Amino acid sequence: MPTKSKTLLIVADSERDPDMLYAVGMFAPDPFIYLCAKGRRYVAVTDLEYDRARDQIRGCTILRLSQYLERLRQQGLKNPKLAHVIAQMMRERGLRHAVVPGSFPCGLAAELKQLGITVRPKRGAFFPERELKSPDEVKKITAALVMAEVGLAEAIQVLKRAKVGRGKTLYYNAIPLTAERLRGVIESAIAQANGQACRTIVACGKQACNPHEPGHGVLRANEPIIIDVFPRSQKTGYYGDITRTVVKGHAPESVRKLYDTVRRAQQIAFEKIRPGVRMCEVHRAVQEFFEQQGYKTHRRDGHMQGFFHGTGHGVGLEIHEPPRINAYSADRFKPGHVVTVEPGLYYLDIGGVRLEDVVLVTRNGLRNLTRFEKVLEI
Repeated sequence: MPTKSKTLLIVADSERDPDMLYAVGMFAPDPFIYLCAKGRRYVAVTDLEYDRARDQIRGCTILRLSQYLERLRQQGLKNPKLAHVIAQMMRERGLRHAVVPGSFPCGLAAELKQLGITVRPKRGAFFPERELKSPDEVKKITAALVMAEVGLAEAIQVLKRAKVGRGKTLYYNAIPLTAERLRGVIESAIAQANGQACRTIVACGKQACNPHEPGHGVLRANEPIIIDVFPRSQKTGYYGDITRTVVKGHAPESVRKLYDTVRRAQQIAFEKIRPGVRMCEVHRAVQEFFEQQGYKTHRRDGHMQGFFHGTGHGVGLEIHEPPRINAYSADRFKPGHVVTVEPGLYYLDIGGVRLEDVVLVTRNGLRNLTRFEKVLEI
């Protein structure tokens, strides 16, 4: 439940703004008003959304924007705007100041100031409680993770049935199998599971050495293919996230060693994640293990090589949200954190390997929410 101790104001749509979705729990494509003051919560929406808001939003007083606009016109205002409605709502409740998210529109803030209402961006997370997931939120993330696994499973089946042609090019149904085509298979399966996937990563060979490269062109046998799937549930707005690295055919020894090292590094991270442990310590343990195994991180020909991203991040109403497991995070793990654990190694002369699971931090350690197997050769 969003914090009620301060006067909080959000003006955004809940399709794209995670704080608004967290506050109201209803999807709406157009901006509307959320006001939390003196222990009560108010939502002002258009007539189009009014009945749906009354049905879906719990614990809020639902107000009609049209009634406020009409009242302002009766008061002599020819062309009332959203700022006038907000000012009116706040004055009626004896309010002159509100705390807003850092993403609050600066133009709207300026209009409110002219009307005698001041807003102050909140430092840090607008709803800090979003960082620790409730049991219900864990279920929603797990459901989104299942969607990711459904898409990944379809991709693995296509790769298993693919044939190897000239130049190690993979063919599926007698047509070259491209990253774009396999991404379509994944995202179609996720859509049928009521999820939404965007820019799913299918990166083969050297392409995978850029961790956020979505991948393009034909896929090839005997080379590592990183598949990173991170869909959003159409029903709840929560995300799932999973990465597997596979080789169609036979993995070279260099790829096998890279894969085994990444898998062991992930296990080290699992063992170290406990309530009270600093997140930077987990990341450092992964870094040190890679170094001990001879996998250095450095720049080569203008490209980063080795392990040069964080070990993980929070997952929820955003695909990347606090906390962060990296070298600079002084945060400590707490029960209720849901985070990815995704070490990776990337070398231009070998390719890239990344493995990613989503885990829940518990009082005694962690629970892995990911069920999908880890197999290199398929």
